[in-house]
Amino acid sequence: MMGALAASVVSCGPKHNTLTEQEIADGWQLLFDGETLDCWKDYNGTELHNWTVVDGCIQAAGSGSDESGYMVTRQEFDNFILSWDWKLSKGGNSGMLYHVVERPTFAVPYVTGPEYQLIDDKGWEEANDPIKLEQWQRCGVDYAMYLPDFDVRDSIMNPQGEWNNSRIIFDNGHVEYYMNGTLMVEFEAWTDDWFERKNSGKWTMAPEYGLAQKGVICLQDHGYPASFRNIKIKELPRKAGKEVELFNGKDTHGWEAFGDIKASVDKDGNLVIESGKDKKYGYLATREYYDDFDLTAEFKQGANGNSGLFFRSIIEGEAKVSGWQVEVAPKGNDTAGIFESYGRGWLAQIDDEKENVLKPRDWNTLRVRVQGDNVQTWLNGVEMVNLTDEIIGKGKGRIALQVHEDGDIKVTWRNMKLTTL
Repeated sequence: MMGALAASVVSCGPKHNTLTEQEIADGWQLLFDGETLDCWKDYNGTELHNWTVVDGCIQAAGSGSDESGYMVTRQEFDNFILSWDWKLSKGGNSGMLYHVVERPTFAVPYVTGPEYQLIDDKGWEEANDPIKLEQWQRCGVDYAMYLPDFDVRDSIMNPQGEWNNSRIIFDNGHVEYYMNGTLMVEFEAWTDDWFERKNSGKWTMAPEYGLAQKGVICLQDHGYPASFRNIKIKELPRKAGKEVELFNGKDTHGWEAFGDIKASVDKDGNLVIESGKDKKYGYLATREYYDDFDLTAEFKQGANGNSGLFFRSIIEGEAKVSGWQVEVAPKGNDTAGIFESYGRGWLAQIDDEKENVLKPRDWNTLRVRVQGDNVQTWLNGVEMVNLTDEIIGKGKGRIALQVHEDGDIKVTWRNMKLTTL
């Protein structure tokens, strides 16, 4: 029945969904072969529902909603050129999302993945009169973030019921949106301007929106039939070797506080994190994701040094960070060991004879190297952990400094630098 409904909306005509020899040589791959949906599945699922193949097109049944109807690739992508053709039903509403993170924490993909909005502006407003679309909701926008010149868009976009082609280029943070070969939107992700937009509009309550540097591609069934074909992608190289000063010695620019924590910069230009007034868990997290990196930082513990450096971690709620922690704690408590907050607990504790490497009430140098599924830590030049873990290898997220609950905790940090791998 759903296939019959979708078939009645559009017919795809001649065969598509192929690559030329030159495209194959250039590294393009099809995400849809015109016959099967083997490359796709439900968001946060293993099977696929509500999507069908009709006449060589992927067709959304139109039974989805804000809470359901999302189809994602089985493969993750980081830097790429993504091209696809699309056709909407009258008043149709859909979208192409990317860098979507799959975790049970996220009920819907748009709280993590940016969206190239696809919508029949005129038909939608006619069907929903007197409700009007906001500018940031219109077709071709980077949803709720960046807008095209709508006069240019109107001059090159084919009307509802006809095919359009769109293209997204994501190249190490430089982003371009095209429609029918014309550049519509261009911006740099993760700049001060990008974060100002993220934190002042629709995404203020979605702390992980747009931060992932790698994720699945997602198509949206938003309650309207829609058709897609010629979906193809070319992966672009990731640029490693970027040197980042996580702390500038002046303020906490580039960091975000969650939970019960006080963060300040002392007279010597050091970063001080302390327990808040309620002595609950607190975190100071980077506003950006760092997945593969080699980091060094110096720390000095106060009266109670129960802390930690989280990596590949996400914010869940107001005061919970989930991910992996390099322990920073008083002597005898496995400083530089690896703890997982998802439920497995300790993954790597340190040998007893290495407990004396920690220098209480003095400066210590911590080095953390994370690449793929391997994590290595060093404390004051001594290797403490060398762990390979498949689940860590699938993780992505922020770096965060923790203060533990139930104590007057104070830890001072300085010289926090990393190199991306």
